[in-house]
Amino acid sequence: MNYIIAILLVLILILQYDLWVGKGSVYDVRQLEIAIQLQKAENKVLRERNDALQAEVIDLKDGLDAIEERARTELGMIQKDEVFFHVTESKK
Repeated sequence: MNYIIAILLVLILILQYDLWVGKGSVYDVRQLEIAIQLQKAENKVLRERNDALQAEVIDLKDGLDAIEERARTELGMIQKDEVFFHVTESKK
């Protein structure tokens, strides 16, 4: 009778080991849940960046204002009959 109880206890311990430490254990599941949350947060940031870039592409395709603004700020271009003033800070 004692042998049967000992065997049952060993079997229960073996099953508990797999649950807590083995492959697919509680720890592994928790680590995967954390990884999923981190990936979702990264996906959200990237989705927002993609949305902003998509809006910029649409604006560049449809509107001349965005093209003109980029030409002025990034390329330093001016229109005909405009005067360009470049203001610099003086060193003290």
